[in-house]
Amino acid sequence: MKQFALKRKSIIQAILTPTVFVPSVLTSCLLGVSPMTAYAEHLDLPSVDVVAHSLANEQADSVNTSDTASLLLNEPGVSLYHAGGVSSLPVIHGLADDRIRIKVDGMDLISSCANHMNPALSYIDPANVNAIQVLAGITPVSMGGDSIAGTIVVDSKTPEFAEAGHGLLVEGKINTFYRSNNNARGVNLSTSVANEQMYMRYTGSTVEANNYQAGGKFKAAGRSAILRGWLGGDEVGSSAYESRNHALAFGLQHENHLLEFKLGLQDIPYQGFVNQRMDMTGNKSEQYNLSYKGKYDWGKLEARTYHEKTRHSMQFGKDKQYWYGSGAMGAAPYDVPGMPMDTEGRTTGFVLKGDINLSQRDILRVGTELQRYRLDDWWDPSQSPSTVGTNTMMGPNAFLNINRGQRDRYDVFAEWDAKWNEQWFSQLGLRSSTVKMDAGKVQGYNNAGGMMGYADPNNPTTIPGAFNAADRSKTDNNIDITALTRFTPDAEKTFEAGYAMKTRSPNVYERFAWSNTNTMVMNMNNLYGDGNGYVGNLNLKPEIAHKVSVSGHWHDAGQQHWYLKVTPHFTYVDGYIDAVACAQVGKTCNTRTDGFTNLSLDNQSARIYGLDVSGKMLLAQNTGVGRFDAMASVSYLRGKNNTSDDNLYNIMPLNAKLALEHQFGQWSNKFQAKIVDSKNEVQAVRKEFKTAGYTLFDFYTSYDWKQARLDLGVENIFDKLYYDPLGGAYLGQGATMGTTVTRGLSVPGIGRSINVGLTLKY
Repeated sequence: MKQFALKRKSIIQAILTPTVFVPSVLTSCLLGVSPMTAYAEHLDLPSVDVVAHSLANEQADSVNTSDTASLLLNEPGVSLYHAGGVSSLPVIHGLADDRIRIKVDGMDLISSCANHMNPALSYIDPANVNAIQVLAGITPVSMGGDSIAGTIVVDSKTPEFAEAGHGLLVEGKINTFYRSNNNARGVNLSTSVANEQMYMRYTGSTVEANNYQAGGKFKAAGRSAILRGWLGGDEVGSSAYESRNHALAFGLQHENHLLEFKLGLQDIPYQGFVNQRMDMTGNKSEQYNLSYKGKYDWGKLEARTYHEKTRHSMQFGKDKQYWYGSGAMGAAPYDVPGMPMDTEGRTTGFVLKGDINLSQRDILRVGTELQRYRLDDWWDPSQSPSTVGTNTMMGPNAFLNINRGQRDRYDVFAEWDAKWNEQWFSQLGLRSSTVKMDAGKVQGYNNAGGMMGYADPNNPTTIPGAFNAADRSKTDNNIDITALTRFTPDAEKTFEAGYAMKTRSPNVYERFAWSNTNTMVMNMNNLYGDGNGYVGNLNLKPEIAHKVSVSGHWHDAGQQHWYLKVTPHFTYVDGYIDAVACAQVGKTCNTRTDGFTNLSLDNQSARIYGLDVSGKMLLAQNTGVGRFDAMASVSYLRGKNNTSDDNLYNIMPLNAKLALEHQFGQWSNKFQAKIVDSKNEVQAVRKEFKTAGYTLFDFYTSYDWKQARLDLGVENIFDKLYYDPLGGAYLGQGATMGTTVTRGLSVPGIGRSINVGLTLKY
């Protein structure tokens, strides 16, 4: 307890240091501003009727999670790829990662990592999330583009200005939390000050966590790797993490106009990845975001420009073997000291869109978007002191995995909303997108050939030479189309139906990862967490998805007592990018003996269909005992590769959530059961794991005073051992760069955890 108290004290000091300075500066700045006309109307995103679910920020105090993606888990049809402690990848109806468009405060952020360890949602802490919107059905073209699954929109808190004549509006919140399972501890802070025209806010967060414990022993206890520490049989290696985030927001309003600037800074000193062969040993990011929103007689106008820079590093963490070679461990000249991998990504974007009121019935939404992305992915030589500068297995060159990678996107769109009468609404949209990609010449660790060298990169008969001689400049001209209609016969029913054609171009790694004869290098180019090795394909074409979705929504007139929503959906993807044997695309890859496999990528076709059902019912409401509600959701999903007749990878099995909620004044309680069926429909080409079904029980309670809130949660109450159906392969310990880590274990879920948090508000 003493050790924990010291750590918590240091965390609090780290996060509070800037808050002594920030409020004083903000206050002094605002005191010098003369009053102007108050803001006439609240400015927000266009009020477009879409198939979407809004998610209240019930868990943004980070009591139960430090992973923003996990805030989506109550949304029907949404699941998560297991990854690092703050870097899970959301899945919408079986389609994940770059197949989803994710907007963080209006910015389209791109993961800059060969393992996608820094996805878009990892750049905003849950404490800074005000609202999340999931567009999982027929996504409007104004919110889509370069994606085929749907769109996730994450927004931090909107500006709040002081009322006229009320002086300064000063608000603040500080939250501290602790989770018992992995000893996670942290602090979140938010403070803001505003007058009638100006607004400033600071948000900061810090969290540190150890490895988590599964619900029982899933492996033998012992050393995690040579010269490494000890792991118990229930300890999940490479699952510890530490993360720090800071955000500043400045707003200026005048009549119907709002100008806002946001600055985001992230520092992740360490994040383990249980289903990858490397760990994150550094991720620093800067985000600059300038936006304008205005209302005019003719409609609304929105403009935004942003820039994001990420510097990312990978290496073997404390649970994975660091020294490799034929000599004594750590001794020259044979040993390789780790494998440094570095990435730098730069994203610049511009958005301009407007809503034009054509009539009381019709709104025309038009816009343009530009995005410029640059990526460099290099692996510095790893040599013992006596061999530096000579040709060795991993030197003397830097290995150029992606050199001067480029991906630029130019979009224009138009969307027509028509409210024909009180019962009928329609939406038609068209988007044109041009994606231009290119990459520079590459090289191996040396020019002498051998296992890692790859020989002369200027000789077209070598592996890097063939890539360098190929035409690497690619241009895709993509089209998106949406058509949606909604019928509301009365106050208790709504029916929707729609069709969408969505297009996504390959990402930089899918096209430009070039090594196909070295297993170690292929292992490191893995976006999927399955432990296999991958090489890209210069000939990949865009994915084109055709989606049909219908929905029925029944509810009471006031939507306060009950509702039932049923949404069947079907998606056919032409050009679906899936794993294939290397020979299928004309590549020669090494045969493996560790149970994993080396693969490439190719365009095939796929179909995904499923059903989402969700509902809520008021059970009782009494002034003496409060309100009781029952909630339930069920999701079924099936995915098949039409070309190979194989199953699609990481399709969530049948699952359900049942919950009993109780609200009595300021006291709220929730008892929840998560039921997941066994996973037997797995992908053969990736050697995907089957998993058994399970049921987990959670309990949450909180009490909210005027200026304080106490939260308590117990997750996985019965400490059940289970395996995450989307968790991938267990690679949390051992010689992950070599072939001695054999396939056999999937990633277990977290065991019982008691979570407590205290929030103070002013």
